[in-house]
Amino acid sequence: MRIWFAALLAFSLSACAPRAPSYDIEEKPIAQLQADMASGAVTSEQLVQAYLARIAAIDDAGPAINAVLSLNPQALEQARTLDAERAAGRVRGPLHGIPILLKDNIESAENATTAGSLALINNTTGRDAPLVARLREAGAVILGKTNLSEWANIRSGASTSGWSAVGGLTRNPYALDRNPCGSSSGSGAAAAASLAAITIGTETDGSIVCPSSINGLVGIKPTVGLVSRTHVIPISHTQDTAGPMGRSVADVAAVLTAIAGSDPADPATAEADARRTDYTAALDANALQGKRIGVVRFMAGFHRDTDARFTEALAVLRAAGAELVEITTTPPNLQAIGADEFTILLAELKTDLDAYLATTPPSVTTRTLADVIAFNEATPAEVVLFGQEFFVQAQATGGTSDPAYLAARARAPRMAAATLDALMRDHRVDALVAPTLGPAWTTDIIIGDHFVGGGSSSLPAVAGYPHITVPMGLAGQLPVGLSIFGEAWSEAKLLSFAYAYEQRAQARVAPTYAPTIEGLAPFADALRQRPATTN
Repeated sequence: MRIWFAALLAFSLSACAPRAPSYDIEEKPIAQLQADMASGAVTSEQLVQAYLARIAAIDDAGPAINAVLSLNPQALEQARTLDAERAAGRVRGPLHGIPILLKDNIESAENATTAGSLALINNTTGRDAPLVARLREAGAVILGKTNLSEWANIRSGASTSGWSAVGGLTRNPYALDRNPCGSSSGSGAAAAASLAAITIGTETDGSIVCPSSINGLVGIKPTVGLVSRTHVIPISHTQDTAGPMGRSVADVAAVLTAIAGSDPADPATAEADARRTDYTAALDANALQGKRIGVVRFMAGFHRDTDARFTEALAVLRAAGAELVEITTTPPNLQAIGADEFTILLAELKTDLDAYLATTPPSVTTRTLADVIAFNEATPAEVVLFGQEFFVQAQATGGTSDPAYLAARARAPRMAAATLDALMRDHRVDALVAPTLGPAWTTDIIIGDHFVGGGSSSLPAVAGYPHITVPMGLAGQLPVGLSIFGEAWSEAKLLSFAYAYEQRAQARVAPTYAPTIEGLAPFADALRQRPATTN
């Protein structure tokens, strides 16, 4: 369900825009878009028009993946301004004129920021989140907002990823009956379907890397503190971060370069200016040569085809010159870290969301988490698929002054960081790898999500360490990703490793928008088989 007032205005503007009918945006990398604008083959205005047309054809009609929630009514005008700058000899950098979609928990001045909740349908703040301001300064065009799992998937343990009361259900472009995964589901589906050059997601634990993996994308969850969280609807100031999701490592590196940096309003980013770099300059196809890479076996073993793709990915790493080091012992503290993480998330949700809601416009009448709970109870459309037990549990905590929270907060991030540091130190490795997750499951609005395997996101998430996923091929017609993670502030190194792997593997496959994978080769014969009759 699109927020139509923005969409209609954008499409009415697009009617008078110059067209580039022969220009194909599907699967185009940012560098190619930039080169074509530099040569005059296309303008930013024409790119915006082309993406708007593709959104109409792919997102609204055709496969109807329902990934885009609202459109920026000023996108074409802003693109024209950037075209004029280019004509005058000013090019701001590699993102100049590039259309980007934001997850709808990130504020932008022109659009409401809803987190998918009807309680925030009027949350038009007129503010840009600092990360959005950085994108604009770099020349990007904010095309609009993507759907998400409502409230970033923190409302209920029985939720259906990709659904929000505002946006409805987003579908996986690889098989429309499959789930797009995680709270950044719309950003994942939109980037996979080339509805923008690249998208921005957010992660607390898995919500960038899961939809990136399941939608055949590169995604990076940066070190917590590299990217500002100001004016991003929060779950947890301990673990929240935004990051780019795109079809190539180079695209993701270019956007991370733009959005990284310190923000006085977000104390966690105090080191960011000193730590940030030009991540595109670090990319090296030979980066794996002579490196020791730890293979984290206790994070593997998801699914037959996922495991096969992981084996192939390890062979690519080895062929690229890496020495693989098997890590088979499971750390004893994972369960304790997970329990503490949940305590932290619930308490910080209460405190952080209350603080955010207090800054929203008067048109937003839910000013606290308690108000949101009451709103949901009174609004059948909000609870039609699942409840809000996590909200209720969060409200029952003492917030960030709760003794249980203070104890968990003192333990879990330190323990998770120490665990990862020890794995790298004890095995003398430069990075760690594992499968990101199994393939997408069939969306189930009755039972909710059913993940294949536990995933590799939690340790880096709780530690606040960077985590990259990069496509490693298809598992039964569905994408799966290779996770690469390491110590804090190591984004440049990890992106370079991911790039070296990507350049050899060439494992990304564009989506086909199949209604279902059932009956598709190589499964058709197996599905028709019947057991032999015995007497």
